[in-house]
Amino acid sequence: MNRIDFRQKLAEGALLLDGAMGTVLHSRGVALDQSFDILNCRQPAVVAAIHRAYIDAGADIIETNSFSANRFKLAEHGLEDSVTKVNAAAVNVARRVIAGSFKPILLAGSVGPLGVRLAPLGRVPLPQAQLAFTEQIQALVNPSDGLGVDLLIIETMSDLMEIKASVNAAREVAPDMPIIVMMTFSRDDRTLLGLGSAEIAIKLSALDVDVIGVNCSGGPAQVLRLIVTMRELAPDTPIAAVPNAGWPEQTAGGRVMYPATPAYFADYTHAFVEAGAAIVGGCCGTDQRHIAAMRAALDAPQASSVALPVVRIVHGEQQDSAPADPPTRLARALANGEFVVTAEMRPPKGIAAQKMLAGAQMLKEVGANFLDVADVPLARMRMGAWAAAHLIQKEIGLETILHFPTRGRSLLRVQSDLLAAHALGIRNLFVTMGDPARIGDYPEAMDSYDIVPTGLIELISQQFDRGLDKAGAQLDQPTNFVVGCALSLNPAKPEHEARLLAKKIRSGADFALTQPVFDAQQARDFIALYEAEYGPLTLPLIAGIMPLFNSRNALFLHNEVPGIIIPEMYRQRMDTAADPQAEGVAIAAEIVAEIRPIIHGVYLMPAFGRYDLVADVIDRV
Repeated sequence: MNRIDFRQKLAEGALLLDGAMGTVLHSRGVALDQSFDILNCRQPAVVAAIHRAYIDAGADIIETNSFSANRFKLAEHGLEDSVTKVNAAAVNVARRVIAGSFKPILLAGSVGPLGVRLAPLGRVPLPQAQLAFTEQIQALVNPSDGLGVDLLIIETMSDLMEIKASVNAAREVAPDMPIIVMMTFSRDDRTLLGLGSAEIAIKLSALDVDVIGVNCSGGPAQVLRLIVTMRELAPDTPIAAVPNAGWPEQTAGGRVMYPATPAYFADYTHAFVEAGAAIVGGCCGTDQRHIAAMRAALDAPQASSVALPVVRIVHGEQQDSAPADPPTRLARALANGEFVVTAEMRPPKGIAAQKMLAGAQMLKEVGANFLDVADVPLARMRMGAWAAAHLIQKEIGLETILHFPTRGRSLLRVQSDLLAAHALGIRNLFVTMGDPARIGDYPEAMDSYDIVPTGLIELISQQFDRGLDKAGAQLDQPTNFVVGCALSLNPAKPEHEARLLAKKIRSGADFALTQPVFDAQQARDFIALYEAEYGPLTLPLIAGIMPLFNSRNALFLHNEVPGIIIPEMYRQRMDTAADPQAEGVAIAAEIVAEIRPIIHGVYLMPAFGRYDLVADVIDRV
């Protein structure tokens, strides 16, 4: 079916989509930790029975059992090389059922999210995501044996970048095939990345698709509210309404139940049509009974007992916003070309901060003008870094640079923690991925993340500092952070490190903290390589300097710590030194002297909490 024919069919009256596949499979005994998509190959009769039930219930469109049949999701079950086979089997199972039907049924290829975050929020670049969608869609549209799908349904999406990648892939594979795109929303009527239905309607209607809408989300009441808004903002684009059977509830026996009844769905079907929906159907928790009730409602149109929500959309509404705070001391130092001396401090392993504060006072007295505060270094349980940073700033009077890892934080938590830090006057940040939980005190702890460091740098510089959150909603006051990125001046792959640095600069980094530098010539060579490819490096570099403690410490760092290579001459000096700590300080001071023309400061990292050795290096610097 081409796009013109599909639009004409929609103009004749609302079409009925089928109901859930996954929750019905689970209700029939399929475990949740199993791939539902592989059942097309291993248990096709189970899948076929569900398709047949929906056709018998009156569905005009059924979807292939391929929602998670992309390379990334299948990889969770060791099936990443089965994308073509699984999707082709999904089409063939559905086509066999349709062939036995006595009425025309459209077959839609179900395409769900990849299950990974796309850059800049994640690590999967857009071209790689698009290739994954292309692989799946190609198998749905052009299976090796038999007829492909009639249309595509890109559903349960929360990321507009991912939608664009899937639509681009679909248009490359099938330029004239109808496409339905549906987003999912959380309880606050926003997507999981924080966008509202008004903004979604505007952005989706601008895509090269045929129908936009809402699926999954909450129950019919929420979806009705959302599609009314979408209809207001995109009056010329057909709308789809495909809700869950309410919010899921877990019973005492562990079963997941959905409360909305078929009769309730029937009543809302009338409301959906009144609101202008061109396609209606059911998502999680619905089955053939819900679809049969919706079919009866479509065949007997009547006024719904559900009142359509009144949606008031104010275009271009702005809130009054307070001015941003003045630049930090670090921002002024970097702007004026002052040499920055900062040392790393670790929060205490409890609530007693006296030792940390004593060390901070000593470092201030010997000349440190800033202090870095690490956040759960080596994934060891410690006081929260921003609390420790606040104590140092309050009690010692030195500005801190807060290490801010993205690992272990949701996008919501990232933003709330940033606002909390800013409110406490902690506005210098070093954005990093952070250490994985598996190496620390709690290896079983949650280790996921919603955003990578480059994405967070961009979020802070392009949105927070302009008075907007990730969703584009206005903050009561713009933030004024100074954001640092990570850098290695002695990288194993210089070209890759240079390319990544250029990306961080484009994202808005204000300075870079480097890993420990032990090879001054290699550091100079890296800067030269970068500038030959990307032009003059104007980003201030604060070089990591780690005074070696003894020979064993040098050997450990050289052999066991990724990214650290200690030249043989320094290892020999540490091995033969009469006073290893003094020799380590001397080596550190020599390295600073050699690289001083290319750096804007030093970031001193004490071994074993020996702040006295850091103080000795500061004396020499």
